[in-house]
Amino acid sequence: MLLRHQAVALGLRMCSTHVTRGPLMDSARPSSDMSEFRKVFSKAKHIAIITGAGVSAESGVPTFRGENEKWRKWQSQDLATPEAFSRNPSRVWEFYHYRRELALSRKPSAVHLAIAECETRLKKQGRSVVVITQCIDDLHRQAGSKHVLKIHGSLMETRCVSCSHVTVNKQSPICAALKDKGAPDPDAADAQIPVDKLPRCDESDCRGLLRPNVVFFGETLDSHILTKVEKELEICDLCLVVGTSSIVYPAAMFGPRVASRGIPVAEFNTQATPKTEYFTYHFQGPCGTTLPPALAKHESEVI
Repeated sequence: MLLRHQAVALGLRMCSTHVTRGPLMDSARPSSDMSEFRKVFSKAKHIAIITGAGVSAESGVPTFRGENEKWRKWQSQDLATPEAFSRNPSRVWEFYHYRRELALSRKPSAVHLAIAECETRLKKQGRSVVVITQCIDDLHRQAGSKHVLKIHGSLMETRCVSCSHVTVNKQSPICAALKDKGAPDPDAADAQIPVDKLPRCDESDCRGLLRPNVVFFGETLDSHILTKVEKELEICDLCLVVGTSSIVYPAAMFGPRVASRGIPVAEFNTQATPKTEYFTYHFQGPCGTTLPPALAKHESEVI
């Protein structure tokens, strides 16, 4: 537990399946009364929506949780680390190439579209919506969301390990050596691509090895992004936690932190999570079914 609290304080990304009992507010079971939630929603001026892998799953993007937790024989936590990339950059790039190609082929789901439409609609009323997402695909922006804070980075960006240059890269494939590589099947063999054939930096006189510009487990989240997230969590008067298992820190503590201020927090997920007891509302089921009606235009809205 001490390690987890240190990780939250330092902004380190880590995964924990430890369940802490004892809610921050009271022990009452979270409500599933949608009409009551809608009343609260109609009055909210600053809404923070925290999204996780379950939102991307609605578009057919694997969550790497539960039944789909492995790529080949490895869990994502085995591959998404600085140590794994240092030991075997070819294997890690195959993993991320698979995820990039999949993400590039997917379209925004009903969840993405509902959030984007809500942001656009409420802006005309002088109200705000911010998306704080753990997802590393680009589906929120494709759907039309403007105010998006990507705390775990982006699949569609690369960072040079030599010069640290970051650039948007949506090439498919990202390099010739990765073409048709990255099959997730358990019996698929590693491509063992030579390091000089992996994605390289285009900056003059560099040619350093590129890595996905994502936050690996054990790395620190971008302090500038975290500062923006902290501000949004401090001013929001309604928070939604959507499609996340609430086991990846520090994001798992965002919702409970808002709840500790006495602000209503609503969780939308296929099942209860280690943080469900902290929240005011819990709506169980696919978020593609539960979230759109929750964010739809309220009868009190005049615009």
